[in-house]
Amino acid sequence: QVQLVESGGGLVQPGGSLRLSCAPSGFIFRLYTMAWYRQAPGKQRELVASITSGMNTNYADSVKGRFTISRDNAKKAMYLQMNSLKPEDTAVYYCNAQIGIKDYWGQGTQVTVSS
Repeated sequence: QVQLVESGGGLVQPGGSLRLSCAPSGFIFRLYTMAWYRQAPGKQRELVASITSGMNTNYADSVKGRFTISRDNAKKAMYLQMNSLKPEDTAVYYCNAQIGIKDYWGQGTQVTVSS
């Protein structure tokens, strides 16, 4: 019954911004580390950013200074604010939760950065 639903993707120009949202259900959201991953065509899925239950954050080197991960435990939501977007950020972005020994994934939301 765990579900993760992403939203907020779309087409933006280089240098633009998007905010992705993840709506979780089926578990006690505030207790678990959450993360954003992305997968570009022909490439493996990679970790973009993570945020712990204590609000500690970690970022891939490629997005440091441009992306900000956050969570609102009261609203049961996780966000990824993406600024100064580059064409190489183009990918499907996935919400992730590790609960026990299992990883759970959303359906993904497409982000395309192009002029």
